[in-house]
Amino acid sequence: MLESTQIKQIIEAALLCADQPLSIDQLIAVFDADECDRPSARAALDTIERECEGRGYELKLVASGYRFQIRQSLAPWMGRLWQERPPRYTRALLETLALVAYKQPVTRGDIEQVRGVSVGSNIIRTLIERDWIRVVGFREVPGRPAMYGTSKAFLDYFGLKALDELPPLAEIKALMEPIEAELAEAGPEYAAPLVSFDEADDEVQGADDPQPQADDADVMDAGQRS
Repeated sequence: MLESTQIKQIIEAALLCADQPLSIDQLIAVFDADECDRPSARAALDTIERECEGRGYELKLVASGYRFQIRQSLAPWMGRLWQERPPRYTRALLETLALVAYKQPVTRGDIEQVRGVSVGSNIIRTLIERDWIRVVGFREVPGRPAMYGTSKAFLDYFGLKALDELPPLAEIKALMEPIEAELAEAGPEYAAPLVSFDEADDEVQGADDPQPQADDADVMDAGQRS
């Protein structure tokens, strides 16, 4: 077994080198069989998390594992490092994603019923290509329409361990108000009425579906550390 300091250094280096979150098992796989066990890896992660306190970055546990990321409060300053602006998504796409996230599993017809307008195939295709949503099954009705749910990549992108960490719908509505103004300025192709999620609660009745989430042991450990 390696010394705890060396285990911590190797795990830190692995997290810095990786281009995606790493699970406990992936981190342990970096070592030879007798160099690091699961308790030692968790202890190293605990130490790294504590050492990040007060720094501009943090160790974050998301659905796929652990990663280093800048603190959300610093995002406005960090965004100036990149000249290319992030992609701007239409309100229709954002509302579709929100409905899938909060009401999954849902069909395209469910989404259209709530929004009151048709959902273009390009919206569903874009969300699938972004790996934010996926087909989780088919509803047993004539035509067997596909039912959509969110993916682990969706949770990773938004810094979540599981769907129960999504903010309340009231907060989402408040967040959409400044986005509404920005999209209106961008042009009519981005504008559309905001969905009433209160109505969506009554209109979409989806069956329960397993939610993608982080490794149960990792989530439990995170809860004990918080």
